Amino acid sequence: MEQLIEEKPRLSKNIESIKSTFPVTGMSCASCASSVESMLSHTEGVKQASVNFANNSVLIEYDNQTSLSSLKEAVNSIGYDIIIDVEDPAASQEEIEKEHYIQVKNRTIWSAIFTVPVFVIGMFFMEWSPGKWISMALSAPVLFWFGRSFFVNAFKQAKHRKANMDTLVALSTGIAFAFSVFSTFFPNFWVSRGIEPHVYFEAAVVIITFISLGKLLEEKAKSSTSSAIKKLMGLQPKSVKVLVNSQEVETPIASVKKGDRIMIRPGEKIPVDGEVVEGKSYIDESMITGEPIPVEAENGKKVFAGTINQTGSFEFIAEKVGGETLLSQIIKMVQEAQGSKAPVQKLVDKVAGVFVQVVIAISILTFISWMIFGGADAFTYALLNSIAVLVIACPCALGLATPTAIMVGVGKGAENNILIKDAESLELAHKVNAIVLDKTGTITEGKPEVVDTYWSNKDSGKHNSILLEMESRSEHPLALAVVNYLKDKSRTNIVLNQFESITGKGVSANFEGESYLVGNASLLKTKGLEIPEEVSKMALEWQSKARTVVYFANSSRILSVIAIADKIKSSSAKAIRKLHDRGIEVYMLTGDNKQTAKAVADEVGINHFRSEVMPSDKSDFVKEIQSKGKVVAMVGDGINDSQALAQADVSIAMGKGSDIAMDVAKMTLITSDLNVIPKALNLSKKTVYGIRQNLFWAFIYNVIGIPVAAGVLFPLNGFLLDPMIAGAAMAFSSVSVVANSLRLKFSQI
Repeated sequence: MEQLIEEKPRLSKNIESIKSTFPVTGMSCASCASSVESMLSHTEGVKQASVNFANNSVLIEYDNQTSLSSLKEAVNSIGYDIIIDVEDPAASQEEIEKEHYIQVKNRTIWSAIFTVPVFVIGMFFMEWSPGKWISMALSAPVLFWFGRSFFVNAFKQAKHRKANMDTLVALSTGIAFAFSVFSTFFPNFWVSRGIEPHVYFEAAVVIITFISLGKLLEEKAKSSTSSAIKKLMGLQPKSVKVLVNSQEVETPIASVKKGDRIMIRPGEKIPVDGEVVEGKSYIDESMITGEPIPVEAENGKKVFAGTINQTGSFEFIAEKVGGETLLSQIIKMVQEAQGSKAPVQKLVDKVAGVFVQVVIAISILTFISWMIFGGADAFTYALLNSIAVLVIACPCALGLATPTAIMVGVGKGAENNILIKDAESLELAHKVNAIVLDKTGTITEGKPEVVDTYWSNKDSGKHNSILLEMESRSEHPLALAVVNYLKDKSRTNIVLNQFESITGKGVSANFEGESYLVGNASLLKTKGLEIPEEVSKMALEWQSKARTVVYFANSSRILSVIAIADKIKSSSAKAIRKLHDRGIEVYMLTGDNKQTAKAVADEVGINHFRSEVMPSDKSDFVKEIQSKGKVVAMVGDGINDSQALAQADVSIAMGKGSDIAMDVAKMTLITSDLNVIPKALNLSKKTVYGIRQNLFWAFIYNVIGIPVAAGVLFPLNGFLLDPMIAGAAMAFSSVSVVANSLRLKFSQI
């Protein structure tokens, strides 16, 4: 992830405030993010720190006199790390995260292997004396090797008087294990006091295994969140051909300066923004504009980094390099939008922090209360009940509540051509009341096609073949649409003479002594050909429907007129009508001209549209709607949509679009059918309902179980919750959460 640094002067003389985004590694829960944020915020020289747990990054505002090493030391001291001293921090973070995922996966598998026999012995053979020793031998590796990270992190947190989920896990499992070891070695201590010497090894190992599983599921759901930035950066070539004294010199992209003259050949990516000074070509700018038809590059034409040269070679002068290019600005805006903290994440941070402290406080209070009022066996009761509180309050179910519902929801979505990336989109999608649709590739097919033809004579076979051969030799991007339309209708063994490309107008050729033209009305005019009134009316009608008109003529008359358009998907109008029926406002954005935009909007029933918009305009438009209190969904398919997708509350990419759009988007539609969007909103509603049920079940055991475990029923009926039952209740809460999530598989959306 590229470090983005923006310097702003502060009030103090000679001291400037620097904002930098750094990758963070080692975070495993929302409270981890809170710890990193708190630690950095209290580091000398740091004005503000904001951690984004979803993409594992932190935005830090600090004095220019603060060393980066001090920031790194602060984070290291509580068990995490930030990447500040490598050439490619994004690649380094990705490699670290891959290794971490493999480690978590291996630890979870081995924990489960060791846990199964311990659980079976503890639940079904608890009276078998050798079982205690076997369980102790199998439990030790689970806690202190496979689960050692819980204890290491808890210790680092404790050194700074902080606590997170690892603290609770370490306390509950550590105390349960220590208590069980004591009971195994010294059973008579309890027997002499009239208490059966139970052991709770199974509770300790089940806790470790379930929490590890929860972490594994979360890591899987969060994987590749930063790949969009990496792929955007990959659009820029590593090196370029700079012309020095008319000689091509291979130069690293970082060394390119304003004013450098750069050579671009067919198929090459344009490295920086600039202006063409020699040569001509067609450039695929769809990743910037979203429009499928390549644009002509000639003297004076502006070109942009990340776009792809197609047919010819040209030279241009670099005008914007490094972070100034349009592509770099898109990268920066996407990263900033992704790094902003969602309200739901802030809520999770607060709940996670309070939950741990409250549970520990209740456990301590339970111990003290029993020591005061427990009578002759006060210590025994105090120890057992405080352990029971920690065990039953273990956040296993909380850790599983969201990821299990997400996994089932993702599976259900996949069955219906919907790919869902995270819980945030599911939490918000059913609340959407405004949807912004990109035109090209979303409402339309995204590729020009011949949609209508007119021939002036019935016997058009020969002329079909001539037209096919001429368009096959043409470099104009619209020619491909004609070729695709005619290739199965005509023969291609025609030899043309005097073929000529006429810039901005079309092509001409000679066949068997007759001259032929293919191009626009301007080409016909220059050749002295008049367009008949009926043909002119037809052309105007086609143009009003956002169709490009191409004329085919010989030296004396028009032979054919062809209408080419980016066809509207058959499902678009119906899908938009469904969204309107749900009370959702639908907007269309496009880089195309106003006439085309209006024609498309009218045909599909959209009342609000904007034309000729650039990527930043789309993002600004989404912000504008959000400022009115709307929950906005953005649907797009191109790199040009990535900023708006990242800015939107819910982002939906079309599966046939660019990888960047799909990476940035929180949802991806595998199909091009827009009717899937209402299904996605329904799936969101059902999945959110499942998550809320899971959280209810996860908390209900704590709300009911913690007071019971603390002994509130003892004065009434003498009932005390055995830590064994507390462990079983904890396990059952996790099972109930998973079972509830699976119900979604059988529901209809």
